[in-house]
Amino acid sequence: MKDFVPRPWQLPAIDHILKHKRCALWLPMGSGKTSIVLTALDILSLTEGDVWPALAIGPLRVARKVWREEVAKWTHTSGIRVRQIIGTAKERMAALNGEAELFVINYENIVWFLKQFEKHPWPFKTIIPDESRKLKAYRIKQGGVMTAALAKVAWKSERFIELTGTPSPLGLQDLWGQLWFLDQGKRLGRTYSEFDHRWFGYKRVRDALSKSPSIVAVIQKGADEEIHERVKDLCLSIDLKDYLDIKKPVQRSVMIELPAHARKLYNQMERELFIKIEQHEIEAFSAASKTIKLMQIANGACYLDEDVMNDDDPRARAWKTVHDAKINALESVVDEAGGTPVLVAYQFKSDLARLLKAFPKGRQLKTEKDEDDFKAGLIPMLFAHPKSAGHGIDGFQNVTSVIAFFGHSWDLELRQQMIERIGPTRQMQSGFDRLVFVYDIVAEDTIDEVVLARHESKRAVQDLLLDAVKAKAYATL
Repeated sequence: MKDFVPRPWQLPAIDHILKHKRCALWLPMGSGKTSIVLTALDILSLTEGDVWPALAIGPLRVARKVWREEVAKWTHTSGIRVRQIIGTAKERMAALNGEAELFVINYENIVWFLKQFEKHPWPFKTIIPDESRKLKAYRIKQGGVMTAALAKVAWKSERFIELTGTPSPLGLQDLWGQLWFLDQGKRLGRTYSEFDHRWFGYKRVRDALSKSPSIVAVIQKGADEEIHERVKDLCLSIDLKDYLDIKKPVQRSVMIELPAHARKLYNQMERELFIKIEQHEIEAFSAASKTIKLMQIANGACYLDEDVMNDDDPRARAWKTVHDAKINALESVVDEAGGTPVLVAYQFKSDLARLLKAFPKGRQLKTEKDEDDFKAGLIPMLFAHPKSAGHGIDGFQNVTSVIAFFGHSWDLELRQQMIERIGPTRQMQSGFDRLVFVYDIVAEDTIDEVVLARHESKRAVQDLLLDAVKAKAYATL
């Protein structure tokens, strides 16, 4: 727990919430949206009162992890009690019946949740939709089930704070539903039809791939400036490059928690490794190789043959999924990218197979055609092993500035070369004035953290593992 010192870009965001009871923060991932909201509500509870209880809605990973951890991180928010309305119906009901200032739920359970209040007064003074792009489906009568249900109670809460890094990745048509929850259509139109007819037209185009014609929306001339002008008082957008050095990548850790069954398996494997390290002097290479199993479990899949240490082994065929926590975390990165193609670094064949299944529109980097298609913007996600994308590739910086490391390796040079495919130098050489975002998906309290510590300090693998042994007190695992 530590004292909260706002970063420069967080101050105007906190002030925006203090001045507007219903508002939106359009801030990129890693800007501290959660701490901004918690700090603003803490201030309001002291100056105006009556902001609790609050209801935060978000993707499952956010509901399970982010709000609870952020509350516990800061001295000024540590007294806020958090209830997570997730899990089975019995677990959700138990959480709902408990006392707390902040209740957190995932979007998938919001319809069930709202049914619990059909015969009871609505208690929440504040609603906080995280990843508020999901509200875009609201179309009054034609709205999605979730947004239609939320609309029935949204105006029973005095405060409504929307959070997203990408409010309109597919075009300004995404904005209407989000703004309705803030002003009931005063700025963009009482109905979606009114909004659509005022600012958009439609034309028939022929798809270059399918060769079939389709109807697409076309924004009217000058409409984008008019829409921006109408919403700017309630919607605050901040560009981190106004505050950070664009010559350095912005590195963000997306932390995941191993599910209980995966944690048990990991701890068993870790204990065996640590005992071996303590009892025997081993070379750095050998130490690194012995961590491969831990890396596999941290990523979410493990080879069934216990002797298989890498993908070069011909026995590296049979594997079993252990968890999908990193897959879910990567989904949040893709959401934050808002339609920008994402370069994803993987480590094992088992990871690649799971990634291709989870993201069917993605593609593995294998051929020059894969490389060319990604450069042409035809592939939303490119899965590349650092060994295959470290050198000799240019042009990726023209389509993206976002890279995610699904898994990690001890080789710092490969990591750096992978980042440099879209790095700040190449961005500037191509004439782009934008930040490069490097997302590390990290399993908490696992070998992932040790590997990244080596990248930061460049200390020997052996030394880091011995330190981990001492810190873990493995006998209690």
